[in-house]
Amino acid sequence: MQPSTTLTLGDFTFSGTEIPERLPFGGDQALVVHRLVGGKRIIDAMGPDPAPVDWSGVLFGADALKRARYLDNLRMRGTPLTLAWSELRYTVIVRSFRASFELAYNIPYSISCEVVSFDSQPVTSAPSAGVDVWVQQDAQAAGNLADAIGDSKLSELVAAMQSATAAVSNFATASQAAINSVLVPVQAVQSAAQTMLATAANTINSVATVGGILPNNPVAAQAARLTGQVAAMTQAPLLLQLSSTVGRIAANVGQARSGSTTTVAGGNLFDLAADAYGDASEWSTIARANGLTDPMLSGVSTLSLPAEPDGMGGVTNV
Repeated sequence: MQPSTTLTLGDFTFSGTEIPERLPFGGDQALVVHRLVGGKRIIDAMGPDPAPVDWSGVLFGADALKRARYLDNLRMRGTPLTLAWSELRYTVIVRSFRASFELAYNIPYSISCEVVSFDSQPVTSAPSAGVDVWVQQDAQAAGNLADAIGDSKLSELVAAMQSATAAVSNFATASQAAINSVLVPVQAVQSAAQTMLATAANTINSVATVGGILPNNPVAAQAARLTGQVAAMTQAPLLLQLSSTVGRIAANVGQARSGSTTTVAGGNLFDLAADAYGDASEWSTIARANGLTDPMLSGVSTLSLPAEPDGMGGVTNV
């Protein structure tokens, strides 16, 4: 966790060194196991059994002792409190609080909260890995196919495409220039694969007999034809697969960039982000997509609005 993470327990907000490096969550499923004759088992699921939420930190500053005593008071009261960070929200009771008085302004502490209920909206379906992961996976697969095909020129084009895709960390919020820097090498690989596939098909279709073996033909010529035919038949399915993989990259990159455009006269990116994503701090998503650094707009501007915010919360230099 970052020191800037908001962690609250009731009306107490932790900050700075009070924020732990990590916070555990989860628990067990309460099970009753019936062991039957012959080793058979019947297991009854009784419901979720959340684990305590434990963490530690350091209360530091002029009010460290008062803050420690307030947390200890929460333990003594034993009343249900809301524990929240990120998108996680619990109702808890402070089970234990322990502090080590080193100096009045430097007090390490540890705290354990028993979970009464988990109050966040449950996630009932697994989110997809995302376009960025799909593109990188397909780029890696294209590299493996190019190695198997064994054409040096094609391998160079695929390597250039892999470098271009790796340079874009988030296709949904990338600028059009960044998208084009990926699509150009993708199209080059696609074109080269299609050309090689057509050549392989001609080689296969132009031979009337296996290897072009006919009476009175020179042995060297017959061997060359046979070698070419075998190579073409070996490469053809690999080239088809490469063409399909690269085509999928192009489609995914185009889909990730889909969103909407808007034309505004003056104004600012804060209002646009609030309208588009419900969060004004996501103005940096729109800024990155349009190559801007200043949230204030002047004159008439036509702006691209990515379909999803990137969650960077106002940070533009990433």
